[in-house]
Amino acid sequence: MTADPETTLRADARRNRDQILAAAKTIFATSGPEVPMEEIARAAGVGVGTLYRRFPDRDALVRAVAMDNFERVLIDAKEIAAEETSSWRALERLLRQSVELQLSVQLAMVSQRALVILKSDPEVRRLRDEILAVLDDFVAGAKAEGKLREDVGAGDIAILFATLLRQMRAKSADVAEMAARRCVGIMIDGLSARPGTELPGRPITSRDLDPD
Repeated sequence: MTADPETTLRADARRNRDQILAAAKTIFATSGPEVPMEEIARAAGVGVGTLYRRFPDRDALVRAVAMDNFERVLIDAKEIAAEETSSWRALERLLRQSVELQLSVQLAMVSQRALVILKSDPEVRRLRDEILAVLDDFVAGAKAEGKLREDVGAGDIAILFATLLRQMRAKSADVAEMAARRCVGIMIDGLSARPGTELPGRPITSRDLDPD
């Protein structure tokens, strides 16, 4: 039996889209979303024309990557919340799942282009806000358990995580991944509740991160 040409075409289009998104995720994570579209097409193994047929401009591609990653992070965060009985362990686990979270936080907080997209797109904002709501719950629960220091908020954690991973540079992917895991470990250790240096100001909350 011969495959239906229309079905084959849809499968090819889906495969091309998935390849482009995968390449864009990798490149955005290391270089940010301002890289040339030609570089993304080359990494995806497709022509520039194919890329633009799937995503008519850079904003459309940034939005698609943000949507895909926020959806994945939200699924992970909800699974963690359902599986962990300790909010502190849930927070640790979410932070250690750093690859997807790294890109999502960068898109939400570091790139000015992405900030504009997030501000104007209600669906992207909804996913972002749902993730921050889960993070708020983890933070409140971890403080109630006496595991998280009292003078930090969800915004502090998101900013620290984004800043830490944004600066990550290494000669190889293996070293970069190891360095990221080590730095996240140091970060988690610094967040734990125990006598330490008092932080200036007040805890930064998730509301402080609102692009509005």
